[in-house]
Amino acid sequence: MAQEAIIERAKAHLLQNYRTQPVVIDRGQGTRVWDADGKSYLDLLGGIATCAMGHCHPEVVKALKAQADKLWHISNVFYSQPQIDLAEMLTQASGLERAFFCNSGAEANEALIKLARKVQKDRGQADRFEIICFDNSFHGRTLATVTATGQTKYQKGFEPLPPGFLHVPYGELDAVRHAVTSHTAAVLVEPIQGEGGVRPAPEGFLRALRQLCDERGLLLLVDEIQTGMGRTGKLFAFQHEDVRPDAISMAKALGNGIPIGAMLCSESCGKSLSAGTHGSTFGGNLLAVEAAKATFKLIADPKLLQSVTEKGEYFQGQARKLLEQHPQHLAAVRGRGLLWGIEVKGDAGKVVARCRDLGLLVNLAGEKTVRFAPPFIVTREELDEGLRIFARALAD
Repeated sequence: MAQEAIIERAKAHLLQNYRTQPVVIDRGQGTRVWDADGKSYLDLLGGIATCAMGHCHPEVVKALKAQADKLWHISNVFYSQPQIDLAEMLTQASGLERAFFCNSGAEANEALIKLARKVQKDRGQADRFEIICFDNSFHGRTLATVTATGQTKYQKGFEPLPPGFLHVPYGELDAVRHAVTSHTAAVLVEPIQGEGGVRPAPEGFLRALRQLCDERGLLLLVDEIQTGMGRTGKLFAFQHEDVRPDAISMAKALGNGIPIGAMLCSESCGKSLSAGTHGSTFGGNLLAVEAAKATFKLIADPKLLQSVTEKGEYFQGQARKLLEQHPQHLAAVRGRGLLWGIEVKGDAGKVVARCRDLGLLVNLAGEKTVRFAPPFIVTREELDEGLRIFARALAD
């Protein structure tokens, strides 16, 4: 079979740093993908929340093709109109004033970390460099962002880790308050912990963090890499709490699968990253920016965002029925919008593998949670189909 030969070549030449599922995905359209042998799969993972408008959305394809015939890349020492267009879109939608473009979520979080330290230095608080993070969080794979990540399994073997990061229990305000010292610069938080098992923050937690940061002179940094761009039913998850962070990071769905990340911040914070303090060779690449512009225009439609909310509520209801029917096998259903985790009491990895055999793509978030992050164009019938396959895989 074609993909068996391809997989053997991968094993011979690729670094084996991923727990790769034994499938070679060859093409995709909408909510479906096909492997190299022609088998079809319902993709309710969407590139881990990246392909929010589905695979090969015609508007994104159109934007990419048009820009490919015009200009691919130009150094950031020159202005380019597509970058400015996207910056205007994102700042107006977020309520923040400044945008920095990069290539990934990890890079966006690196920008957050550097921003927090530089702002405190510019305030005359040179000793303020520590960032309070949370247990079970995930912020990236660079040395700084993996240290900010609250999961030791990602850090093992890379010690000594850089100083300046400490972790407290997620959702516990008193723990945050007690962790603040004269060295604290900022708090970094995910509105929903994605890799940590799809765990939403308790209601009011972000508002309480905002108040605490204001009281103690800290920056509130919100990691919107997985939750941003409409994933929770609003363009940004922090908007559910009606707070204004000092800065946010975003990536994943921003380019509908085309690599692009961004850090957005307030006007006052942005002044600290003056000329020469930070940069990226490929950040704001014109092909990626045009893909992001097309994606943003689709997702920012209020009707689309409302449909994410409605489909999410439907999925939650159907998933909770499964929880009631299989209490011996399922422990919890968690999430918001179209980001959900179903916690399995047994071997969740086997459930994911069986789902794949049956034509459904999902993955693990944490050790026991099966993550669903479908494209926003998914239908209720497809959500039902996915949950039927999940239930069968669970039974098997």
